[in-house]
Amino acid sequence: MPDASTVRRAVAASAIGNATEWFDYGVYGVSVAYITYNFFPGEGGTLLALSTFALSFLVRPLGGLFWGPLGDRLGRKRVLALTIILMAAATFCLGLIPNVQTIGVAAPILLVLLRMVQGFSTGGEYGGAATFMAEYAPDKKRGFLGSFLEFGTLAGFALGSLIVLLAGLAIGEAGMMEWGWRIPFLLAGPLGLIGLYLRTRLADSPVFRELEEIGHAESSAGTALKDLFRLYWRPMLTMAGLVIALNVVNYTLLSYMPTYLEGQTGMDAQTVLTIMFLAQFAMMLVIPFAGALSDRLGRKPMWYLSLIGLIVLAVPMYLLMANGFWWALLGFAVLGLLYIPQLATISATFPAMFPTQVRFAGFAITYNVATALFGGTAPLANQALIDATANPLIPAFYMMGACVIGLIAVSTMRETVGASLRGTAIPETGKMPVISR
Repeated sequence: MPDASTVRRAVAASAIGNATEWFDYGVYGVSVAYITYNFFPGEGGTLLALSTFALSFLVRPLGGLFWGPLGDRLGRKRVLALTIILMAAATFCLGLIPNVQTIGVAAPILLVLLRMVQGFSTGGEYGGAATFMAEYAPDKKRGFLGSFLEFGTLAGFALGSLIVLLAGLAIGEAGMMEWGWRIPFLLAGPLGLIGLYLRTRLADSPVFRELEEIGHAESSAGTALKDLFRLYWRPMLTMAGLVIALNVVNYTLLSYMPTYLEGQTGMDAQTVLTIMFLAQFAMMLVIPFAGALSDRLGRKPMWYLSLIGLIVLAVPMYLLMANGFWWALLGFAVLGLLYIPQLATISATFPAMFPTQVRFAGFAITYNVATALFGGTAPLANQALIDATANPLIPAFYMMGACVIGLIAVSTMRETVGASLRGTAIPETGKMPVISR
C-alpha cells in the first residue's frame, strides 16, 4: 500500500491534470459570444458555436474505445501523459487560429478539427484520471480523496471563468471580441506542462502494478472488450443512466448557463462571469466535505439526495434567476450545491463498478458514449428547444428528465462504499472479490 505522501501526490497529479482538461470546456462555455463573433458571424451563429461544442463530445466515444483498452494494457500513467499532451496542445493551438474575416471558411474548419482532437483526448482523460486516483486511494477514504478530482474539474471551470472575466475587465468587451478571447486558450499550454510533469513523477497505480505482476494485463489484451460487453453489460447500463443525469446537469449548469443568462435575462457578460465564478468557487469549497460524507453514508444516499433535490427545485431556481444579479447567484448556487453530491462521488463510484482488467475501458467507454449522446449536446439541445418554444424553463425541464433517468439507475446500482478495487473478476459471475486493505 502506498504511503500517505505518495497518495497525496497521486491525488494532486490527477486533479491538476483534470483541471487542465476541463479548463478548456470552461473557457469555451463562457466564450461562446466571442467564438460566435470570430468564427460564426451572422444569423444562427450561436447555435453553430454550441454545435461545435457538442461535436467534440461525439468524438469522445472513439477516444474511450482507443484509450480505455490501451490503459488497461499499458497502464494508467502512460495514457494519462498522452491525453494531457494532446488536450493542452489542441487548446493552445485554438488560441492561434485566425478568425473567419482573415482566412474565411478555413477558420471554423480548423476550430472543428481542434475540438475533435480535444474530444478524442478527453475520451481517455477522465476515465483514466478517476481510475488512477481511485486505485491509489485507501478504500475507506476513496470518496474524500476522489472528490479532489472533481475539485480539479470545478477549478478548471472556475479558472476559465475568472481569466475571461479579468481579461474582459482589463481590455474591455471590444478588445475581447478582437483578440482578448485568445488569452485563456493560450494559457492551456503551460497548464498542461505542469500537469504532465506531476503525472510523470509517479509510478503507475498499485492495483495495476499487481495486475502486471501476475501477467494478466498482457494476456487479457485481445479479449478485454469482449469480456467487458459480455460480462459487465449490467453495470455499464447502470453507469450510463447515472452519467446521463450527471452530465446533463453538469453541462446545462456549467457550460450553457452563461449563454442562457445573457440571452434570457439580458445580463452583460461581466455580470454573468462574476456569477459563474462565485458559484463555482462555492462548489469547490463544499465538494471535499461531500466526498468525505459519502464515505460514511454511502454513495447511493448521496445520489438520491442530489437527484430528488434537483427534480424538486430546478423550476423554482430558474424562475428565481430571472430577477437580477443576487437572485441569479442564489438560484445558480442552490442548483450547483444540489449537484455536488453526485459530482463528489463519481470518482469513487464508477471505477468500483468494474474489475481491474477492464476498469479503464469500462469506465471510459460507458462514460463517453453516454456523455456524447446526452451531456455534451445539452447546451445545443437547450438553446434549440428555447428557440423553438420560447419557453425559458426548458433547461429546468431538461435537467429534471435526466434526473428521473438517474433515479432509475441508482435503484439498480450496487453500493460501492468500502469495496476493494484489488483483484480481477470471477468469470462465471462477473463479480469482484472483496479484499480489504
